[in-house]
Amino acid sequence: MFEFIAQFFNFFLYFPLFNSLVLIYDYLSWHDFGIAIIILTVVIRLILYPVSVKALKSQRALSSLQPQLQELQKKHKDDKEKQAKETMELYRREKINPFSGLLLALIQLPILIVLYRVFWNGLKPEELSQLYSFVANPGHINTMFLGILDLSKPNLIFAIIAGAIQFVQTKMLMPTTAPGQPKGNDMAAMMQKQMVYFFPFITVVILLRLPSALGLYWIATGIFSIGQQYFLLKNQPK
Repeated sequence: MFEFIAQFFNFFLYFPLFNSLVLIYDYLSWHDFGIAIIILTVVIRLILYPVSVKALKSQRALSSLQPQLQELQKKHKDDKEKQAKETMELYRREKINPFSGLLLALIQLPILIVLYRVFWNGLKPEELSQLYSFVANPGHINTMFLGILDLSKPNLIFAIIAGAIQFVQTKMLMPTTAPGQPKGNDMAAMMQKQMVYFFPFITVVILLRLPSALGLYWIATGIFSIGQQYFLLKNQPK
């Protein structure tokens, strides 16, 4: 069973992403590994664009419902069953799927795992023998980015930049309290505020131990997401 899962994982994720990265690297006349990663990131984000738009709108809608959810929690604080029923009715009435935001995370996690494998093992000369027949074998991949940074090694600056971008992304999705509206102080609101700082911290800690190629991917996808969030949310009421 485990072997079947591994083969499925390799066939549908690892080899397509690995070959796509090498193919982009081959077509770049100056063979810059970092630029190849950025281009691959944009391609991945464009493929995931419909899913990410749906997830983003769902997250924003959920944030806008926080005041109503807090009222339901106060109103039915002694009746958890009634509270859950009224909460699901609110979601149904507003046509919101509270779990749709998880779909993008579930899709991106395997991609991150695959890219970790690509950046950690896939760049070895022996791994290049597993390229598709239509992908030219470069023989050796230079992991330098702009001739300055070795993307095969961890980098503190990339980790910090990725953490800062993660902070901006999370902050953009936080609901803004309208004038005269009481600020939420329940457990959910407190956890939401903590996540604004927790996720960036975890991002920095993780990337400090991984090849900075993964950090570059994280930065590129984060910038893409921030731009996407800005253009999708700028005309929506906060």
